[in-house]
Amino acid sequence: MIALKRARVLGALALSFGLVAAACSSDGGDAEVSSGDTAASETTDGAERADNATAGGGGTITLGAEQEPDCMDWIASCAGASWGAWTTLYHTMPRSFDFEMVDGDWAYVPSPLLAGDPEVTEDPQTVTYKLNPEAVWSDGTQITCADFEYTWDQIATGEDIYDPTGYVDISGIEAKDDTTCVATFSKPYAGWRSLFTGLYGVLPSHLLDGKDRSALMKDGYEFSGGPFMLKEWKKGDSITLVPNENYWGSKAKPDEVVWKFVPDTSAYFAAFKAGEVLAIYPQPQIDAIEEINAGLSGAREPLVTARTGNLEALWMNNNAFPFDSVPVRQAFAYSLDRDAVVKRLFGGIGVDKAVQSLNAPIVGKLADQEAFAGYTKDLDKVDELMTGDGWAKNANGVWEKGGKTATIEFKTTAGNKRRELTQQVVQEQAKAAGFEVTINNQKAGDLFGQQLPAGDFQLALYAQVLTNLEPGPSSCSIFCSKNIPSDANGNAGQNWTRTDIPELDTQLELIDTSVDVTKRGAATKAADKLEAENMVSLPLDPLPTIGLVSEKIQAPEISDNAILSVFWNLADWSVN
Repeated sequence: MIALKRARVLGALALSFGLVAAACSSDGGDAEVSSGDTAASETTDGAERADNATAGGGGTITLGAEQEPDCMDWIASCAGASWGAWTTLYHTMPRSFDFEMVDGDWAYVPSPLLAGDPEVTEDPQTVTYKLNPEAVWSDGTQITCADFEYTWDQIATGEDIYDPTGYVDISGIEAKDDTTCVATFSKPYAGWRSLFTGLYGVLPSHLLDGKDRSALMKDGYEFSGGPFMLKEWKKGDSITLVPNENYWGSKAKPDEVVWKFVPDTSAYFAAFKAGEVLAIYPQPQIDAIEEINAGLSGAREPLVTARTGNLEALWMNNNAFPFDSVPVRQAFAYSLDRDAVVKRLFGGIGVDKAVQSLNAPIVGKLADQEAFAGYTKDLDKVDELMTGDGWAKNANGVWEKGGKTATIEFKTTAGNKRRELTQQVVQEQAKAAGFEVTINNQKAGDLFGQQLPAGDFQLALYAQVLTNLEPGPSSCSIFCSKNIPSDANGNAGQNWTRTDIPELDTQLELIDTSVDVTKRGAATKAADKLEAENMVSLPLDPLPTIGLVSEKIQAPEISDNAILSVFWNLADWSVN
Protein backbone atom coordinates (compact mmCIF):
# COMPACT_ATOMS: atom_id res chain seq x y z
CA MET A 1 0.00 0.00 0.00
CA ILE A 2 1.50 3.32 -0.99
CA ALA A 3 0.91 6.60 0.75
CA LEU A 4 0.36 9.75 -1.19
CA LYS A 5 -0.21 13.15 0.32
CA ARG A 6 -3.54 13.77 1.98
CA ALA A 7 -5.25 10.78 0.53
CA ARG A 8 -6.21 7.21 1.16
CA VAL A 9 -6.67 4.30 -1.16
CA LEU A 10 -10.15 3.35 -2.36
CA GLY A 11 -9.45 -0.27 -2.78
CA ALA A 12 -8.07 -2.23 -5.58
CA LEU A 13 -10.54 -4.45 -4.47
CA ALA A 14 -8.58 -5.02 -3.41
CA LEU A 15 -6.52 -2.12 -3.17
CA SER A 16 -4.66 1.23 -3.77
CA PHE A 17 -4.48 8.44 -2.92
CA GLY A 18 -4.03 5.92 -0.84
CA LEU A 19 -3.07 6.59 -2.63
CA VAL A 20 -5.77 8.91 -1.05
CA ALA A 21 -3.63 8.32 -4.43
CA ALA A 22 -6.19 5.86 -4.50
CA ALA A 23 -6.40 3.23 -6.95
CA CYS A 24 -9.80 1.68 -7.08
CA SER A 25 -11.01 -1.55 -8.35
CA SER A 26 -13.88 -3.98 -8.34
CA ASP A 27 -16.47 -4.12 -11.05
CA GLY A 28 -19.37 -2.26 -11.67
CA GLY A 29 -34.31 -0.18 -16.84
CA ASP A 30 -34.58 3.09 -15.41
CA ALA A 31 -34.26 3.50 -11.69
CA GLU A 32 -34.18 7.11 -10.63
CA VAL A 33 -30.94 8.30 -9.08
CA SER A 34 -29.95 11.57 -7.51
CA SER A 35 -26.77 13.09 -8.86
CA GLY A 36 -24.66 16.12 -8.07
CA ASP A 37 -24.16 17.48 -4.58
CA THR A 38 -25.77 14.78 -2.48
CA ALA A 39 -24.19 15.54 0.86
CA ALA A 40 -24.49 16.08 4.54
CA SER A 41 -26.78 18.97 5.29
CA GLU A 42 -25.64 22.20 6.86
CA THR A 43 -25.75 21.17 10.48
CA THR A 44 -23.73 22.79 13.21
CA ASP A 45 -21.38 20.33 14.89
CA GLY A 46 -21.36 16.59 15.27
CA ALA A 47 -22.72 16.70 18.79
CA GLU A 48 -25.95 18.33 17.58
CA ARG A 49 -26.84 15.83 14.87
CA ALA A 50 -28.64 13.62 17.33
CA ASP A 51 -29.62 13.73 20.97
CA ASN A 52 -28.88 10.26 22.27
CA ALA A 53 -28.51 10.22 26.03
CA THR A 54 -27.92 6.47 26.27
CA ALA A 55 -26.11 4.07 23.97
CA GLY A 56 -27.72 1.27 22.03
CA GLY A 57 -31.31 0.33 21.40
CA GLY A 58 -31.01 0.63 17.64
CA GLY A 59 -30.47 -3.05 16.89
CA THR A 60 -27.68 -4.87 15.07
CA ILE A 61 -26.79 -3.27 11.73
CA THR A 62 -24.85 -5.34 9.22
CA LEU A 63 -23.09 -3.35 6.49
CA GLY A 64 -21.00 -4.29 3.47
CA ALA A 65 -17.34 -3.32 3.03
CA GLU A 66 -15.67 -3.81 -0.34
CA GLN A 67 -12.21 -4.04 1.18
CA GLU A 68 -10.61 -5.23 4.38
CA PRO A 69 -8.02 -2.95 6.02
CA ASP A 70 -4.42 -4.12 5.91
CA CYS A 71 -3.85 -2.84 9.44
CA MET A 72 -5.32 -0.49 12.06
CA ASP A 73 -2.16 1.40 13.01
CA TRP A 74 -3.65 4.44 11.32
CA ILE A 75 -0.47 6.49 10.99
CA ALA A 76 1.54 3.65 9.45
CA SER A 77 2.04 3.06 5.73
CA CYS A 78 -0.02 -0.14 5.93
CA ALA A 79 -3.17 1.86 6.75
CA GLY A 80 -3.76 3.48 3.37
CA ALA A 81 -7.08 1.86 2.50
CA SER A 82 -10.12 4.12 2.59
CA TRP A 83 -12.24 1.27 3.92
CA GLY A 84 -10.16 1.17 7.09
CA ALA A 85 -11.17 4.75 7.77
CA TRP A 86 -14.82 4.28 6.78
CA THR A 87 -15.32 1.14 8.87
CA THR A 88 -13.32 1.93 11.99
CA LEU A 89 -11.05 4.98 12.19
CA TYR A 90 -13.72 7.66 11.75
CA HIS A 91 -15.94 6.03 14.39
CA THR A 92 -13.35 5.40 17.09
CA MET A 93 -10.64 8.08 16.85
CA PRO A 94 -11.30 11.67 17.98
CA ARG A 95 -10.45 14.37 15.41
CA SER A 96 -10.11 18.13 15.50
CA PHE A 97 -12.38 18.93 12.56
CA ASP A 98 -15.40 17.49 10.81
CA PHE A 99 -16.33 18.08 7.17
CA GLU A 100 -19.70 19.70 6.44
CA MET A 101 -21.51 21.74 3.81
CA VAL A 102 -21.44 25.46 4.59
CA ASP A 103 -23.03 27.91 2.12
CA GLY A 104 -22.90 25.32 -0.64
CA ASP A 105 -19.25 24.36 -0.20
CA TRP A 106 -17.50 21.72 1.83
CA ALA A 107 -15.78 23.24 4.85
CA TYR A 108 -13.93 22.35 8.01
CA VAL A 109 -16.13 22.61 11.11
CA PRO A 110 -14.73 22.11 14.64
CA SER A 111 -15.59 18.63 15.88
CA PRO A 112 -17.01 17.83 19.34
CA LEU A 113 -13.39 17.36 20.49
CA LEU A 114 -12.82 21.12 20.29
CA ALA A 115 -14.46 23.83 22.36
CA GLY A 116 -14.48 26.14 19.34
CA ASP A 117 -12.39 27.39 16.41
CA PRO A 118 -8.64 27.35 17.09
CA GLU A 119 -6.84 30.70 17.31
CA VAL A 120 -4.14 31.30 14.69
CA THR A 121 -1.26 33.78 14.78
CA GLU A 122 1.55 34.50 12.29
CA ASP A 123 5.33 35.13 12.52
CA PRO A 124 5.73 32.44 13.69
CA GLN A 125 2.54 30.61 12.87
CA THR A 126 0.87 29.19 15.95
CA VAL A 127 -2.42 27.34 16.34
CA THR A 128 -4.08 27.25 19.75
CA TYR A 129 -6.53 24.39 20.25
CA LYS A 130 -9.05 24.60 23.09
CA LEU A 131 -10.23 21.08 23.88
CA ASN A 132 -13.68 20.18 25.10
CA PRO A 133 -13.16 19.52 28.84
CA GLU A 134 -15.80 16.75 28.67
CA ALA A 135 -13.82 14.80 26.07
CA VAL A 136 -12.52 11.51 27.45
CA TRP A 137 -11.12 8.23 26.20
CA SER A 138 -13.18 5.08 26.61
CA ASP A 139 -11.41 4.31 29.90
CA GLY A 140 -12.55 7.67 31.29
CA THR A 141 -9.15 9.39 30.97
CA GLN A 142 -9.43 12.98 29.78
CA ILE A 143 -8.24 13.78 26.24
CA THR A 144 -5.51 16.37 26.72
CA CYS A 145 -2.68 18.22 25.03
CA ALA A 146 -0.41 15.29 25.86
CA ASP A 147 -2.36 13.29 23.27
CA PHE A 148 -1.82 15.97 20.61
CA GLU A 149 1.89 16.11 21.45
CA TYR A 150 2.26 12.33 21.32
CA THR A 151 0.41 12.09 17.99
CA TRP A 152 2.54 14.85 16.46
CA ASP A 153 5.81 13.29 17.68
CA GLN A 154 4.91 9.83 16.38
CA ILE A 155 4.02 11.13 12.91
CA ALA A 156 6.84 13.68 12.58
CA THR A 157 9.67 11.48 13.83
CA GLY A 158 8.42 7.92 13.44
CA GLU A 159 9.39 5.32 10.88
CA ASP A 160 7.14 3.82 8.21
CA ILE A 161 4.64 6.70 8.50
CA TYR A 162 1.84 6.95 5.96
CA ASP A 163 2.22 10.72 5.38
CA PRO A 164 3.98 13.21 7.72
CA THR A 165 2.97 16.26 5.65
CA GLY A 166 2.39 19.29 7.88
CA TYR A 167 3.37 17.50 11.07
CA VAL A 168 7.05 17.85 10.18
CA ASP A 169 6.53 21.63 10.01
CA ILE A 170 5.51 21.78 13.69
CA SER A 171 8.47 22.68 15.90
CA GLY A 172 6.69 21.98 19.17
CA ILE A 173 3.40 21.67 21.04
CA GLU A 174 3.05 23.44 24.39
CA ALA A 175 0.32 22.71 26.91
CA LYS A 176 -0.84 25.93 28.53
CA ASP A 177 -3.04 23.62 30.56
CA ASP A 178 -4.55 20.19 29.91
CA THR A 179 -7.07 21.55 27.41
CA THR A 180 -5.17 24.48 25.84
CA CYS A 181 -2.58 23.29 23.32
CA VAL A 182 -0.36 25.62 21.28
CA ALA A 183 1.27 24.20 18.16
CA THR A 184 4.15 26.32 16.85
CA PHE A 185 5.25 25.89 13.24
CA SER A 186 8.81 26.20 11.96
CA LYS A 187 7.41 27.60 8.72
CA PRO A 188 3.90 28.60 7.59
CA TYR A 189 1.60 25.69 6.83
CA ALA A 190 -1.68 26.64 5.17
CA GLY A 191 -3.27 23.23 5.63
CA TRP A 192 -3.10 23.21 9.42
CA ARG A 193 -6.79 22.28 9.71
CA SER A 194 -6.00 18.94 8.11
CA LEU A 195 -3.75 18.01 11.05
CA PHE A 196 -5.20 15.82 13.83
CA THR A 197 -8.23 15.43 11.58
CA GLY A 198 -9.48 12.83 9.09
CA LEU A 199 -6.28 11.10 8.06
CA TYR A 200 -5.22 10.09 11.58
CA GLY A 201 -7.19 11.77 14.35
CA VAL A 202 -5.59 11.89 17.82
CA LEU A 203 -3.91 8.99 19.67
CA PRO A 204 -4.06 8.23 23.44
CA SER A 205 -0.65 9.02 24.92
CA HIS A 206 -1.47 7.46 28.31
CA LEU A 207 -1.91 4.07 26.64
CA LEU A 208 0.74 4.20 23.92
CA ASP A 209 3.62 6.46 25.01
CA GLY A 210 6.76 4.44 25.61
CA LYS A 211 5.22 1.31 24.13
CA ASP A 212 5.18 -0.37 20.72
CA ARG A 213 2.33 1.55 19.09
CA SER A 214 2.26 -0.64 16.01
CA ALA A 215 2.04 -3.86 18.00
CA LEU A 216 -0.81 -2.44 20.09
CA MET A 217 -2.82 -1.11 17.13
CA LYS A 218 -2.11 -2.90 13.88
CA ASP A 219 -4.41 -5.86 14.55
CA GLY A 220 -7.06 -3.82 16.34
CA TYR A 221 -7.10 -1.81 19.57
CA GLU A 222 -9.09 -1.67 22.80
CA PHE A 223 -9.53 2.09 23.21
CA SER A 224 -11.75 4.72 21.61
CA GLY A 225 -12.32 8.46 21.60
CA GLY A 226 -15.35 8.22 19.34
CA PRO A 227 -18.93 6.97 19.62
CA PHE A 228 -17.99 3.33 18.92
CA MET A 229 -15.53 0.77 20.27
CA LEU A 230 -13.87 -1.91 18.19
CA LYS A 231 -15.22 -5.20 19.58
CA GLU A 232 -13.64 -7.62 17.11
CA TRP A 233 -11.73 -7.80 13.85
CA LYS A 234 -12.26 -11.27 12.44
CA LYS A 235 -9.74 -11.15 9.63
CA GLY A 236 -11.04 -12.27 6.28
CA ASP A 237 -14.63 -11.97 7.48
CA SER A 238 -15.77 -8.93 9.46
CA ILE A 239 -15.26 -6.00 11.82
CA THR A 240 -17.66 -5.47 14.72
CA LEU A 241 -18.25 -2.17 16.52
CA VAL A 242 -20.22 -1.57 19.71
CA PRO A 243 -21.15 1.71 21.45
CA ASN A 244 -18.51 3.49 23.52
CA GLU A 245 -20.39 3.86 26.80
CA ASN A 246 -18.02 6.63 27.93
CA TYR A 247 -18.36 8.77 24.80
CA TRP A 248 -19.00 12.32 25.93
CA GLY A 249 -21.15 13.31 22.94
CA SER A 250 -24.34 11.78 21.61
CA LYS A 251 -24.27 8.04 22.26
CA ALA A 252 -24.28 5.58 19.38
CA LYS A 253 -27.76 4.18 18.70
CA PRO A 254 -26.86 0.78 17.22
CA ASP A 255 -26.40 -2.07 19.66
CA GLU A 256 -23.81 -3.43 17.29
CA VAL A 257 -22.46 -2.70 13.82
CA VAL A 258 -21.04 -5.60 11.81
CA TRP A 259 -19.04 -4.86 8.67
CA LYS A 260 -18.94 -7.87 6.36
CA PHE A 261 -16.08 -7.97 3.84
CA VAL A 262 -17.46 -8.60 0.34
CA PRO A 263 -14.73 -7.78 -2.22
CA ASP A 264 -16.59 -9.14 -5.26
CA THR A 265 -18.99 -6.59 -6.79
CA SER A 266 -21.58 -9.15 -7.87
CA ALA A 267 -21.61 -10.73 -4.42
CA TYR A 268 -21.68 -7.25 -2.85
CA PHE A 269 -24.93 -6.38 -4.65
CA ALA A 270 -26.36 -9.84 -4.08
CA ALA A 271 -25.81 -9.46 -0.33
CA PHE A 272 -27.53 -6.07 -0.39
CA LYS A 273 -30.50 -7.28 -2.43
CA ALA A 274 -30.91 -10.28 -0.14
CA GLY A 275 -30.90 -8.05 2.94
CA GLU A 276 -27.73 -9.67 4.29
CA VAL A 277 -26.14 -6.20 4.47
CA LEU A 278 -28.20 -3.04 4.85
CA ALA A 279 -25.92 -0.51 3.15
CA ILE A 280 -23.12 -0.63 0.61
CA TYR A 281 -20.77 1.95 -0.90
CA PRO A 282 -19.76 0.38 -4.22
CA GLN A 283 -17.25 1.83 -6.60
CA PRO A 284 -18.85 2.90 -9.88
CA GLN A 285 -18.04 -0.23 -11.82
CA ILE A 286 -19.97 -1.22 -14.94
CA ASP A 287 -22.03 -3.94 -13.29
CA ALA A 288 -22.76 -1.69 -10.28
CA ILE A 289 -24.31 0.92 -12.55
CA GLU A 290 -26.27 -1.79 -14.36
CA GLU A 291 -27.61 -3.07 -11.04
CA ILE A 292 -28.74 0.42 -10.02
CA ASN A 293 -30.48 1.10 -13.30
CA ALA A 294 -32.25 -2.25 -13.12
CA GLY A 295 -33.82 -1.15 -9.83
CA LEU A 296 -33.17 -2.25 -6.26
CA SER A 297 -36.21 -3.32 -4.27
CA GLY A 298 -36.29 -2.19 -0.65
CA ALA A 299 -33.57 0.42 -1.12
CA ARG A 300 -33.72 4.12 -0.53
CA GLU A 301 -33.07 6.36 -3.51
CA PRO A 302 -29.43 5.85 -4.56
CA LEU A 303 -27.03 8.60 -3.52
CA VAL A 304 -24.89 9.41 -6.55
CA THR A 305 -22.35 12.20 -6.15
CA ALA A 306 -20.08 13.65 -8.83
CA ARG A 307 -18.72 16.46 -6.66
CA THR A 308 -16.26 14.19 -4.94
CA GLY A 309 -12.84 14.28 -3.35
CA ASN A 310 -11.70 11.90 -6.08
CA LEU A 311 -9.78 12.47 -9.28
CA GLU A 312 -9.12 9.79 -11.87
CA ALA A 313 -6.58 10.77 -14.51
CA LEU A 314 -4.26 9.55 -17.22
CA TRP A 315 -0.95 9.99 -15.40
CA MET A 316 1.99 10.54 -17.76
CA ASN A 317 5.63 9.87 -17.02
CA ASN A 318 7.14 13.20 -18.09
CA ASN A 319 10.60 11.63 -18.14
CA ALA A 320 9.83 8.61 -20.32
CA PHE A 321 9.79 8.52 -24.13
CA PRO A 322 7.67 9.71 -25.87
CA PHE A 323 6.04 11.69 -23.03
CA ASP A 324 9.33 13.43 -22.25
CA SER A 325 8.18 15.89 -24.95
CA VAL A 326 5.58 18.54 -24.06
CA PRO A 327 4.21 18.64 -27.67
CA VAL A 328 3.71 14.86 -27.61
CA ARG A 329 1.84 15.01 -24.31
CA GLN A 330 -0.31 17.81 -25.68
CA ALA A 331 -0.93 15.95 -28.94
CA PHE A 332 -1.98 12.83 -27.06
CA ALA A 333 -4.49 14.92 -25.09
CA TYR A 334 -5.91 16.34 -28.35
CA SER A 335 -6.34 12.80 -29.68
CA LEU A 336 -8.99 11.96 -27.06
CA ASP A 337 -12.66 12.75 -26.61
CA ARG A 338 -12.68 12.61 -22.82
CA ASP A 339 -16.37 13.47 -22.52
CA ALA A 340 -17.17 10.41 -24.64
CA VAL A 341 -15.03 8.26 -22.34
CA VAL A 342 -16.76 9.56 -19.20
CA LYS A 343 -20.21 9.17 -20.72
CA ARG A 344 -19.38 5.60 -21.71
CA LEU A 345 -18.34 4.85 -18.13
CA PHE A 346 -20.80 6.80 -16.02
CA GLY A 347 -23.56 8.06 -18.31
CA GLY A 348 -25.92 5.54 -16.72
CA ILE A 349 -25.78 7.48 -13.45
CA GLY A 350 -25.89 10.94 -15.03
CA VAL A 351 -22.16 11.74 -15.08
CA ASP A 352 -21.02 12.52 -18.63
CA LYS A 353 -18.45 15.33 -18.51
CA ALA A 354 -14.70 15.08 -18.00
CA VAL A 355 -13.11 17.03 -15.17
CA GLN A 356 -10.86 19.90 -16.29
CA SER A 357 -8.46 20.29 -13.36
CA LEU A 358 -5.98 18.10 -11.54
CA ASN A 359 -7.68 19.23 -8.34
CA ALA A 360 -10.60 17.17 -7.06
CA PRO A 361 -14.10 18.66 -7.51
CA ILE A 362 -14.63 19.37 -3.80
CA VAL A 363 -11.78 21.91 -3.77
CA GLY A 364 -12.98 23.55 -6.98
CA LYS A 365 -13.64 26.86 -5.22
CA LEU A 366 -9.88 27.43 -5.03
CA ALA A 367 -8.93 25.77 -8.33
CA ASP A 368 -9.36 26.62 -12.02
CA GLN A 369 -11.93 23.98 -12.91
CA GLU A 370 -11.65 24.84 -16.63
CA ALA A 371 -7.85 24.70 -16.91
CA PHE A 372 -7.83 21.68 -19.24
CA ALA A 373 -11.09 22.50 -21.07
CA GLY A 374 -9.21 23.45 -24.25
CA TYR A 375 -8.04 19.86 -24.72
CA THR A 376 -10.83 18.44 -26.85
CA LYS A 377 -10.48 15.97 -29.70
CA ASP A 378 -8.74 17.78 -32.57
CA LEU A 379 -6.79 15.61 -35.01
CA ASP A 380 -5.56 18.62 -36.98
CA LYS A 381 -3.97 19.92 -33.77
CA VAL A 382 -2.40 16.51 -33.22
CA ASP A 383 -0.81 16.65 -36.68
CA GLU A 384 0.42 20.21 -36.12
CA LEU A 385 2.06 19.41 -32.79
CA MET A 386 3.63 16.12 -33.85
CA THR A 387 5.06 17.34 -37.15
CA GLY A 388 6.30 20.49 -35.39
CA ASP A 389 8.16 18.23 -32.96
CA GLY A 390 9.84 16.33 -35.80
CA TRP A 391 7.53 13.32 -36.12
CA ALA A 392 6.11 11.72 -39.25
CA LYS A 393 3.67 8.85 -39.72
CA ASN A 394 5.14 5.58 -40.94
CA ALA A 395 3.56 3.06 -43.33
CA ASN A 396 1.38 1.77 -40.48
CA GLY A 397 0.02 5.21 -39.73
CA VAL A 398 1.95 5.44 -36.44
CA TRP A 399 4.02 8.49 -35.56
CA GLU A 400 7.76 7.87 -35.78
CA LYS A 401 10.85 9.93 -34.95
CA GLY A 402 14.53 8.95 -34.97
CA GLY A 403 13.64 5.33 -35.64
CA LYS A 404 11.29 5.15 -32.62
CA THR A 405 7.52 4.94 -32.83
CA ALA A 406 5.00 6.70 -30.60
CA THR A 407 4.21 3.45 -28.81
CA ILE A 408 2.79 3.93 -25.32
CA GLU A 409 2.45 1.22 -22.71
CA PHE A 410 -0.72 1.80 -20.66
CA LYS A 411 -0.96 0.34 -17.15
CA THR A 412 -3.66 0.08 -14.49
CA THR A 413 -4.78 -2.45 -11.88
CA ALA A 414 -5.55 -5.86 -13.36
CA GLY A 415 -9.09 -7.20 -13.24
CA ASN A 416 -10.89 -3.87 -13.04
CA LYS A 417 -13.51 -4.03 -15.80
CA ARG A 418 -14.28 -0.32 -15.77
CA ARG A 419 -10.64 0.61 -16.08
CA GLU A 420 -10.13 -1.98 -18.77
CA LEU A 421 -13.01 -0.43 -20.72
CA THR A 422 -11.41 2.99 -20.26
CA GLN A 423 -8.17 1.65 -21.67
CA GLN A 424 -9.90 0.16 -24.68
CA VAL A 425 -11.68 3.42 -25.54
CA VAL A 426 -8.46 5.43 -25.11
CA GLN A 427 -6.58 2.88 -27.20
CA GLU A 428 -9.09 3.15 -30.06
CA GLN A 429 -9.19 6.94 -30.04
CA ALA A 430 -5.41 7.30 -29.83
CA LYS A 431 -4.91 4.84 -32.71
CA ALA A 432 -6.97 7.07 -35.01
CA ALA A 433 -4.56 9.90 -34.19
CA GLY A 434 -1.40 7.88 -34.88
CA PHE A 435 -0.49 6.66 -31.38
CA GLU A 436 0.05 2.98 -30.72
CA VAL A 437 -1.21 2.15 -27.22
CA THR A 438 -0.47 -1.25 -25.72
CA ILE A 439 -2.07 -2.48 -22.49
CA ASN A 440 -0.05 -4.15 -19.73
CA ASN A 441 -2.02 -4.31 -16.49
CA GLN A 442 -0.51 -5.17 -13.14
CA LYS A 443 -1.29 -6.39 -9.66
CA ALA A 444 -2.03 -3.41 -7.46
CA GLY A 445 0.87 -4.09 -5.14
CA ASP A 446 3.33 -4.24 -8.03
CA LEU A 447 1.96 -1.14 -9.76
CA PHE A 448 1.73 1.14 -6.74
CA GLY A 449 4.41 -0.39 -4.59
CA GLN A 450 7.14 -0.74 -7.19
CA GLN A 451 6.56 0.38 -10.77
CA LEU A 452 5.05 3.84 -10.36
CA PRO A 453 7.54 4.98 -7.68
CA ALA A 454 10.41 3.64 -9.80
CA GLY A 455 9.15 5.43 -12.93
CA ASP A 456 8.62 2.10 -14.67
CA PHE A 457 5.65 3.30 -16.74
CA GLN A 458 4.67 5.62 -19.56
CA LEU A 459 0.93 6.03 -18.97
CA ALA A 460 -1.11 4.90 -15.96
CA LEU A 461 -4.76 5.10 -14.95
CA TYR A 462 -5.64 5.43 -11.27
CA ALA A 463 -7.50 7.73 -8.88
CA GLN A 464 -6.38 10.04 -6.12
CA VAL A 465 -8.75 10.33 -3.12
CA LEU A 466 -8.59 13.27 -0.73
CA THR A 467 -8.97 12.86 3.02
CA ASN A 468 -9.31 16.58 3.71
CA LEU A 469 -10.23 19.85 2.02
CA GLU A 470 -6.76 21.03 1.03
CA PRO A 471 -6.01 21.61 -2.68
CA GLY A 472 -5.16 18.32 -4.27
CA PRO A 473 -4.12 16.03 -5.74
CA SER A 474 -2.46 18.98 -7.52
CA SER A 475 -0.02 19.57 -4.67
CA CYS A 476 3.66 19.98 -4.03
CA SER A 477 4.02 16.40 -2.84
CA ILE A 478 2.65 15.11 -6.14
CA PHE A 479 4.17 17.57 -8.63
CA CYS A 480 7.11 19.48 -7.05
CA SER A 481 10.45 18.50 -8.57
CA LYS A 482 12.01 17.96 -5.13
CA ASN A 483 9.56 15.09 -4.63
CA ILE A 484 10.66 13.07 -7.66
CA PRO A 485 11.82 9.78 -6.08
CA SER A 486 15.59 10.03 -5.63
CA ASP A 487 18.42 9.28 -3.23
CA ALA A 488 17.89 12.76 -1.76
CA ASN A 489 14.44 11.83 -0.44
CA GLY A 490 15.17 8.18 0.20
CA ASN A 491 13.27 7.29 -2.99
CA ALA A 492 10.11 8.09 -1.06
CA GLY A 493 9.08 11.09 -3.15
CA GLN A 494 5.56 10.96 -4.51
CA ASN A 495 6.10 12.83 -7.78
CA TRP A 496 5.76 9.65 -9.80
CA THR A 497 5.11 11.56 -13.05
CA ARG A 498 8.61 13.07 -12.76
CA THR A 499 7.16 16.55 -13.35
CA ASP A 500 9.96 19.13 -13.27
CA ILE A 501 8.74 22.69 -13.87
CA PRO A 502 10.40 25.41 -11.72
CA GLU A 503 7.52 27.85 -12.17
CA LEU A 504 5.07 25.17 -11.03
CA ASP A 505 7.23 24.41 -7.98
CA THR A 506 6.91 28.05 -6.93
CA GLN A 507 3.11 28.07 -7.11
CA LEU A 508 2.68 24.72 -5.40
CA GLU A 509 4.93 25.77 -2.53
CA LEU A 510 2.84 28.93 -2.13
CA ILE A 511 -0.27 26.76 -1.85
CA ASP A 512 1.33 24.87 1.04
CA THR A 513 2.64 27.92 2.89
CA SER A 514 0.28 30.84 2.26
CA VAL A 515 -2.33 31.27 4.98
CA ASP A 516 -3.91 34.12 2.98
CA VAL A 517 -6.93 32.53 1.27
CA THR A 518 -6.86 34.97 -1.66
CA LYS A 519 -3.17 34.40 -2.37
CA ARG A 520 -3.59 30.68 -1.95
CA GLY A 521 -6.46 30.59 -4.42
CA ALA A 522 -4.46 32.61 -6.95
CA ALA A 523 -1.53 30.18 -6.60
CA THR A 524 -3.83 27.18 -7.04
CA LYS A 525 -5.29 28.62 -10.24
CA ALA A 526 -1.82 29.53 -11.52
CA ALA A 527 -0.65 25.97 -10.85
CA ASP A 528 -3.68 24.57 -12.70
CA LYS A 529 -2.80 26.75 -15.71
CA LEU A 530 0.85 25.66 -15.72
CA GLU A 531 -0.11 22.01 -15.43
CA ALA A 532 -2.45 22.35 -18.40
CA GLU A 533 0.03 24.29 -20.53
CA ASN A 534 2.68 21.64 -19.91
CA MET A 535 0.17 18.76 -20.00
CA VAL A 536 1.80 17.09 -17.00
CA SER A 537 -1.09 14.58 -16.90
CA LEU A 538 -4.64 14.53 -18.20
CA PRO A 539 -7.65 14.69 -15.81
CA LEU A 540 -10.44 12.32 -16.74
CA ASP A 541 -13.33 11.82 -14.28
CA PRO A 542 -14.45 12.55 -10.70
CA LEU A 543 -14.91 8.85 -9.90
CA PRO A 544 -18.47 9.42 -8.68
CA THR A 545 -19.53 7.85 -5.41
CA ILE A 546 -22.60 5.65 -4.93
CA GLY A 547 -24.33 5.08 -1.63
CA LEU A 548 -27.05 2.44 -1.35
CA VAL A 549 -28.99 2.18 1.92
CA SER A 550 -31.87 -0.12 2.82
CA GLU A 551 -35.26 1.30 3.72
CA LYS A 552 -34.87 -0.61 6.99
CA ILE A 553 -32.24 1.90 8.14
CA GLN A 554 -33.61 4.87 10.07
CA ALA A 555 -31.64 8.04 10.80
CA PRO A 556 -32.21 11.79 11.07
CA GLU A 557 -30.39 12.04 7.74
CA ILE A 558 -29.14 9.62 5.11
CA SER A 559 -26.64 11.34 2.82
CA ASP A 560 -23.12 11.15 1.45
CA ASN A 561 -20.17 13.05 2.89
CA ALA A 562 -17.39 13.81 0.42
CA ILE A 563 -14.70 12.81 2.94
CA LEU A 564 -16.36 10.62 5.57
CA SER A 565 -18.58 8.61 3.16
CA VAL A 566 -22.26 7.68 3.43
CA PHE A 567 -21.48 6.24 6.89
CA TRP A 568 -20.50 9.64 8.34
CA ASN A 569 -23.33 9.63 10.92
CA LEU A 570 -23.41 5.88 11.57
CA ALA A 571 -23.85 6.56 15.29
CA ASP A 572 -27.33 7.93 14.50
CA TRP A 573 -28.49 4.90 12.52
CA SER A 574 -30.91 2.27 13.72
CA VAL A 575 -32.70 -0.66 12.08
CA ASN A 576 -36.41 -1.31 12.26
